[in-house]
Amino acid sequence: MVDARSRPDACPGAFRFHQAADGPLARVRLPGGTLTPGQVQTLAESARDLGNGEIELTSRANVQLRAISDPQALTNRLGDAGLLPSRTHERARNILASPLTGRIGGLTDLRGMVDELDRRLCADARLAELPGRTLFTLDDGRGDITPLGGDFGIHAVGQTEVAVVLAGRDSGARIAVTDSVTVLLDAARVFLELRDQHWRLSEITDAVERTLASLTLAPTAEPVTGFGEHHAPIGWLEQPDGGVTLGGGLAFGILDTRMAEFLAAIDKPVIITPWKTLLLCDLDEWSAEQVVRVLAPMGLIFDENSPWLNVSACTGQPGCEKAHADVRADAREAVRSGEVPPEGRTHWSGCERRCGRPSGEVTDIVATATGYRAATATGYQVESP
Repeated sequence: MVDARSRPDACPGAFRFHQAADGPLARVRLPGGTLTPGQVQTLAESARDLGNGEIELTSRANVQLRAISDPQALTNRLGDAGLLPSRTHERARNILASPLTGRIGGLTDLRGMVDELDRRLCADARLAELPGRTLFTLDDGRGDITPLGGDFGIHAVGQTEVAVVLAGRDSGARIAVTDSVTVLLDAARVFLELRDQHWRLSEITDAVERTLASLTLAPTAEPVTGFGEHHAPIGWLEQPDGGVTLGGGLAFGILDTRMAEFLAAIDKPVIITPWKTLLLCDLDEWSAEQVVRVLAPMGLIFDENSPWLNVSACTGQPGCEKAHADVRADAREAVRSGEVPPEGRTHWSGCERRCGRPSGEVTDIVATATGYRAATATGYQVESP
């Protein structure tokens, strides 16, 4: 058992900002990672007018804006764009879904479930008490989201049946896909009854068994296990309906305002992924070709073999006062000089907290007071800052 937290949950949001070394930082929750073109434009203008000109993608498919000069003005803009449907619940709206669900692959289309879960979550006053680190996961059966370790989730095992995922693993319980939202929200309510100062379901002793008992569910099938490491969908992805989705990567998951404005002008849905990449969906072939021609030279990565896709980094100096180095500058130089391994992932961290570290097998390059040290381990995932 992990001890209850001795300090309150300090996850930032769009009402309560994190005071970073470079100024206030806002995190904007994006259930399912989905953005309309208008919302992309709002984020671009907000980053340009009120921030440092960059939109940071996070490991939970959210976005962050840094160095905010006028927090209230930012909050107002986000609200007007429909990015803050609930003031009380905005930090609890952590919902990951298979980014390609309903468009390419998967056993069932979960797009409508994302919207229903978000709407019903915000409608329950009690659920506003969920910690900011709570995570709901919706995996359409391809196995890309369940391994990311959510608290309450579903994993499709057929078109109409899903596994109930608790504390990051298949509990063995099976329910109808149409009951998913009700069961997930009931599980979250059980967590609120069980928790003391715990932030995650996995920190509570016998949490899975106690949650299933409260839900009057029981294991009825062998748990789905053995998920392989999932890579971000990159490049030209053909949709069965004849459309095209383009998967694009970004160095360190940073989207600058100029590129964001180009994305908004294309007037198609944008999906942020948990791998700090993005999808531009529902294009025709001609439009997709033009997007690649324009945005590739601007830094959007369509090559799945690009070394930039295997390198991540926390904010580092000067944005974080705990960092010992400007890790992004050092990592950028390492990539350009070919000093990073050709295979495998590396994460550069300014201190031992290793914020923003991806899950799975990663080589950690950690800045210390006397230089960098490297270590390879299968570790945890922490959403920066």
